[in-house]
Amino acid sequence: MTDFLNAENIALSLSEKLKDKVLIKVFGKTDSTNSLVRSFAENGAEEGLFVVAGEQTAGRGRLGRSFYSPGDTGVYMSLLLRPEIKAAESVFITTAAAVAVCRALEECGAKAPEIKWVNDIFVGGKKVCGILTEASIDPSSNKLSYAVLGVGVNIYAPDSGFPEEIKNIAGAVFSERKENLRNKFCAAFLSEFFDVYNNGMSLKSHTDEYIRRSIVIGKQVSVISGDSVRSAFVDGITENCELKVTYENGEKGVVSSGEVSLKI
Repeated sequence: MTDFLNAENIALSLSEKLKDKVLIKVFGKTDSTNSLVRSFAENGAEEGLFVVAGEQTAGRGRLGRSFYSPGDTGVYMSLLLRPEIKAAESVFITTAAAVAVCRALEECGAKAPEIKWVNDIFVGGKKVCGILTEASIDPSSNKLSYAVLGVGVNIYAPDSGFPEEIKNIAGAVFSERKENLRNKFCAAFLSEFFDVYNNGMSLKSHTDEYIRRSIVIGKQVSVISGDSVRSAFVDGITENCELKVTYENGEKGVVSSGEVSLKI
């Protein structure tokens, strides 16, 4: 079953209005789609540049981690955005993308994708997607000059399996290849993301759905911030997509940065 990434096939599933908003570039292999789009952005590329690769040799995740990006099994994509928002609002790019990924996966046949705060998507108890937003900030206005939204999805499992260090946490969305699936997913993601984005990022139009899809609410987690690790119970998520937690000593807190881990 063939499932090759192709710009024309991605565009076929887009509305005419959205086709005018995006410029799709597909690469068989690149070092990092985020790095590539950043270089385009610094040279004046317009919002809507969408770079997709079938493999990354230097994929990046949050906190400087690498992102495993083998060939012919996943989708690694980056989208250039130039929103008129303050730096503090850039978290909503990530959370909007998380909602868009979940919707797009469901449209492609995935069952019950969930969000682990703040930027991971889980299916069947395994991480299948990571999201990394990198922004350039104008210091004079404290607004974004541009943002690069990166999304990596394990559509299929690698033939040799996932590496030892991630095999207990990483998973794939689908067990069998489907004709043109990766192109359909890319198109569905673009449609769903721009549906949220065009509704006004600062209005947090997607926050309720982000909270509804959360996998951490009501769970015991480890809150990791730098070298600090604290056990906490997740009480909820604020309208600003921060975690509301109760620590083991009874102290209440709101977590706006760092990460959490939990046992699924």
